Amino acid sequence: MAAIKPPMYSVGFMPVLVAGAAVFVTHGVLPWGRVGGLVLASILVIAWLNLSNDAFDANTGVDNTKPESVVNLLGGPSRRTAVLVLAKSLLAAGVGLLAHLIASAPGGDLRPAGLLAFSIACGYVYQGPPFRLSYKGLGEPLCFFAFGPSATTAFYLALQPDGGAAAAAAAAAAGAAGPAAALAAGVPPLVWACALLVGLTTTVILFCSHFHQIAGDTAAGKRSPLVRLGTERGRRVLRAAAIATHAAALGATVAGALPLAAAAATLLAAPAAREMVAFADENHTVPARIAPLKRFAVKWHVLFGFSLCLGLSAARALGL
Repeated sequence: MAAIKPPMYSVGFMPVLVAGAAVFVTHGVLPWGRVGGLVLASILVIAWLNLSNDAFDANTGVDNTKPESVVNLLGGPSRRTAVLVLAKSLLAAGVGLLAHLIASAPGGDLRPAGLLAFSIACGYVYQGPPFRLSYKGLGEPLCFFAFGPSATTAFYLALQPDGGAAAAAAAAAAGAAGPAAALAAGVPPLVWACALLVGLTTTVILFCSHFHQIAGDTAAGKRSPLVRLGTERGRRVLRAAAIATHAAALGATVAGALPLAAAAATLLAAPAAREMVAFADENHTVPARIAPLKRFAVKWHVLFGFSLCLGLSAARALGL
């Protein structure tokens, strides 16, 4: 079960759900069938990401002592090819479903396809050869942009109701003003605020996954943030990231980008953030004891995301 990493699939469906809540706030309706399809497609893509990362890590030896590695569970490096074939099959299924859902969405907006292609490319260059950017300490920036500004915005655009044609028309009209203007056309500040928050909580999960792997990462030449920082500074960065994320939600409200109800609802996740930080403070010096930190990060991520969705829905329902 650890190899399947069930909690990690929250990073796939949370951008869809938050984007859906943003659509509901903006338009008052939500195409639930499309939401379900995008959740399934996202889970398939995340399964590809997890399996392919295990296969790529088998080449570098960084997972040699990792019992939950799928490659190790199936018999070691000799099973790498089989794992990659399965991973590619899942990716093909996920991309095919995404393509169908985007093509059938009203408005003919092609931006979701481009944004999701960028997110998937980030997933590949994170660990895949010849790039292996995670070995250069760039995994966290890739994670933030892939799941935050890119995927969350893409899902918002893909979930537009019949009025989605207006967003596509606005994008086309803004094209003459440059790519950035075309990308942002029809996307309200609310969506960028939500994308920022999703990106931050998702990135914290990845950051927490490095705490217990410093020795193995160092031996394999992987310069993760924790290899560079050490666990003492790393736990302080984690505390700052948790505080900054909740502060960003409040700041977005002050700036007029996020409804007050949404920012207030995210405070429901604050106890989980405190629990995560306290666990890191207490256990960061012992790899075996700090290993579960990622689970605390996933719990916070899920609670924060669901609370944000709840707050957005309440804002629409109550007219706040």
